[in-house]
Amino acid sequence: MGRILVTGASGYVGGRLVPRLIAAGLQVRVLARTPAKLAVAPWIEQVEVSPGDVGGDLDAAMQDVDVAVYLVHSIGQGPNWRQRELADAQNFAGAAAKAGVGRIVYLGGLGQVDDRLSPHLLSRHDVGQALAASGVSTVELRAGMILGSGSASFEMLRYLVDTLPIMVTPRWVTTKGQPIAIADVLTYLVRAISDPAPISGVFEIGGPNVITYAELMTSYAAAAGLPRRRLIPVPVLTPGLSAHWVGLVTPVPATLAAELVESLVNEVTLCDDRAERQFDVRPMSVREALARALASQQRGEVPSRFTDADAFALTPTDPSWAGGTLLRDERQRDFDTTPELAFAAVTRIGGTNGWYGGSLLWRVRGWLDIIAGGPGLRRGRRDQDDLRIGEPLDFWRVEELTPGHLRLRAEMLLPGHAWLTFDVTPIPGGCRVHQLAEFRPHGLLGRLYWLAVAPFHRFVFPALLRGIERDAKDLADARK
Repeated sequence: MGRILVTGASGYVGGRLVPRLIAAGLQVRVLARTPAKLAVAPWIEQVEVSPGDVGGDLDAAMQDVDVAVYLVHSIGQGPNWRQRELADAQNFAGAAAKAGVGRIVYLGGLGQVDDRLSPHLLSRHDVGQALAASGVSTVELRAGMILGSGSASFEMLRYLVDTLPIMVTPRWVTTKGQPIAIADVLTYLVRAISDPAPISGVFEIGGPNVITYAELMTSYAAAAGLPRRRLIPVPVLTPGLSAHWVGLVTPVPATLAAELVESLVNEVTLCDDRAERQFDVRPMSVREALARALASQQRGEVPSRFTDADAFALTPTDPSWAGGTLLRDERQRDFDTTPELAFAAVTRIGGTNGWYGGSLLWRVRGWLDIIAGGPGLRRGRRDQDDLRIGEPLDFWRVEELTPGHLRLRAEMLLPGHAWLTFDVTPIPGGCRVHQLAEFRPHGLLGRLYWLAVAPFHRFVFPALLRGIERDAKDLADARK
């Protein structure tokens, strides 16, 4: 197969599709309006980047392209976004036909035309028709909600269920859908792109489970280990009001939430299994998709390379809020000692050296942890001067340790996951110590916990930095 042109490579699906195509041994060119946005992508050195926009001049981008993949949309971007989507699709299709592209592959949206579709779904269909009207063989894959960390629909679900143990819900939560895992979407796309046989037409893709949004909320709560959520239906809660509520509770902008919520009014289920038969895909269940989508969030990490994680791991092209809320307490202090001495003092915290300031508060926190069944501060540390990866340090564990960098993972009992990170960097005349406390809350209880302890951070964390500075100076004096 010849060259593959991928649009939307900095987006949710495109950012995952590109490494899959590379792994399949295909030549990939990505169209980027702002190439700098892709600089952090781990696959950037393995692709050709063509600057440009789907609505502009595409002659250079389409040159020697065998398959063009269309993954862009303008949903929620201004009042005329539907007209823009259609014009962009027509321009793209015309350029593909002019260049002699063999196939267009497009990811659209489910829904039946006679079902009074939302503007979002209507636009998805209009784009597919515009691409096919070019005369280029077009494969349109129509999907409903995509389950995978980072997608707008999934993050909306995540935040609603994580945050609210009791929800007043509109009637659309009883609408049926057929969600599909992002890994299965990628498999369909790769096979639609690489199939050597002539192929075109509309193919509906979805998982094996037909489920209402209310049932999906319940399934998510179970997968996340949350107590069962209570849903109180209210018939007067319109999609417009729902969108404003979603905008307040979740990181999804209200303009985008309005389009997504309005689409939830439509039932989006498959009419046939042509896609499964054509592409030989057996999609995973909602339960498995949710469990896999939550795995990277529960680890609290973003892999630096796509080969380090499965298709559900977060990537640098994801939204910054993907994976759930991450609450932070960030502080720094400049020392007049060398970076080596400062980091030596950092690695001496805990055990009999203690936590320098707010000692009573640290001890109280340790006692409360023991009462709750956690380790408390009683584990101490193996050696007061030497630290190793993987060993316990009071109620923390050493997760990362390199010169100038220490990351501790909390093992006290918490309604969430917590980390404490120190980074030491040189500056003229000394060094800078950066201290970062992070907490990924688990449900409403986790958020309430952070609010309860945040006032005490004002005492313990500045005091911890001051104590590390004193220890660094003592080490310097001892070496004179």
